[in-house]
Amino acid sequence: MELKFKRALVLAPHIDDVEFGCGGTISKLIEQGTEVMYIAFSDCKESISKDLPEDTLRSELINSIDAIGIERKNVKVLDFKVRYFYESRQKVLQELVDLRSEFKPDVIFTPSQADIHQDHKVITEECIRAFKHSTIFGYELPWNCLSFSYDTLVSLDESNIIAKIKSINCYQSQAHRIYHSEEYIRAMAMTRGLKINVRYAEVFELIRLVI
Repeated sequence: MELKFKRALVLAPHIDDVEFGCGGTISKLIEQGTEVMYIAFSDCKESISKDLPEDTLRSELINSIDAIGIERKNVKVLDFKVRYFYESRQKVLQELVDLRSEFKPDVIFTPSQADIHQDHKVITEECIRAFKHSTIFGYELPWNCLSFSYDTLVSLDESNIIAKIKSINCYQSQAHRIYHSEEYIRAMAMTRGLKINVRYAEVFELIRLVI
C-alpha cells in the first residue's frame, strides 16, 4: 500500500528520536515520493558525555539523515535546552506554526501522547495545537511509554529496515543504550509485523486523521 502524502513533517524532541520511532516509515515515505522535513528541537549538548565534543549529535545527525534519505536542506536543529522545553512552550508552538505556514505538511509524526518524557510531551501537545487541521501520528519509543495503544500499522520492506538500522548506527555516541542494536530493531519490527502477517512493521497512535 502506498502512503499518499506529499509532505511529511517529522518532529524529534531530541536528535535521534525520529529514527528510533519511525525510521522505517520515513524510508518508505521517501521511496514513495514524499518530501520529508526533519525538525529536532534540541541537540542535547547538555547530555553528551564530557569526553565528546558538544556538537557530536549534530554531526551524527547529518550521517543519519543521509543514510535514511532525507535531503539535508530539509533538516533543522533548534536549540531548546534538554528537559526544559516546558519553560519555552510558547516558543515551541511558534516554531510549529511557522513550519505549518512555510512547509505545509499533510502529515506530521510526533511522539505518542503516552510518552512520559517531559520534553516529548511538550512537543506533542504543541504539535496538536498547531496542526489540529492535519493528520498526526504518534510514534512509539518503548522506553518512554509505560503503556502504548496503537491503531495504525505500517508494513515495511527489508530495504526500510536496513535504512533504519544504518541511520541509527550513525549515532555511535548512543551505542551504549540497550535499544541501539540491530537485534532489537529487527525484533521489535518483527513483533509488530506479526500483527498484520508481514515480516516487519512500525506502529503508531492515530492522534488525528484528516481525509
